[in-house]
Amino acid sequence: MLLDGKNAIIYGGAGAIGGAVARGLAREGARVHLVGRTGVTLDAMADEISRGGGLVDVAVLDALDEARVIAHADAVAGRFGSVDVSCNLIGVGDVQGTPLVEMTFDDYVRPIHTAVRSLFVTARAAAPHMKRQRAGVILTFGGDGGRNPIRNYSIGGFQVALTCVDAMRRQLAAELGEFGIRAVTLHTGGIPDTVPIGYPGREAIVDSIVRPTMLGRAATLDDVGNVAAFLVSDRANSITAAAVNITAGAVAD
Repeated sequence: MLLDGKNAIIYGGAGAIGGAVARGLAREGARVHLVGRTGVTLDAMADEISRGGGLVDVAVLDALDEARVIAHADAVAGRFGSVDVSCNLIGVGDVQGTPLVEMTFDDYVRPIHTAVRSLFVTARAAAPHMKRQRAGVILTFGGDGGRNPIRNYSIGGFQVALTCVDAMRRQLAAELGEFGIRAVTLHTGGIPDTVPIGYPGREAIVDSIVRPTMLGRAATLDDVGNVAAFLVSDRANSITAAAVNITAGAVAD
């Protein structure tokens, strides 16, 4: 398996994307450390992974709480010997469906602040251990560097948040590369399975994701988990400072 002996901390590990990444990494032999604010949902995801034969641990904490995030990463390294992957997939509190110039500043800036702070805090917690190991991967999600603004659906500060994360990913890669640490973004263009059945306007949202693709379909949650497992494995050890495109052709690089 690709990730035998690896330890992956997944913040937001009970969410749809976090769960997909956790399942993908666990299938390849990693011990996944699921982090989030809600114990019930974390335990449910952990039970699913355990039933599938995966190695999993759970920690209830807020990825914005720097002291607790650092203490948890230190505990993982102390108990299991390494922190090999840090993956920040928490929800950022974005407000969508309201045109940018009609929303409040607080609603606009919330996802930007949350995305930037949580990536900063989680990367800062993992970096000392990865430096010591001279290896590790910081995996981020969703961005394309702002190359593809969304015109037909009001997404507030979300796109700006993703662009900020992309800029941070490039800087982390530049500063940490000498220690063998990689920083990579997984760019999906949207996952239809994350839009709940019955959600208002779901059909239009899914259509807006699928219609621009060249393959006539969007990435699935399984695609996310499988590509994430490859990207954090040693088989991808020359990939850093990059956004890996699994948009099914919606964005042409």
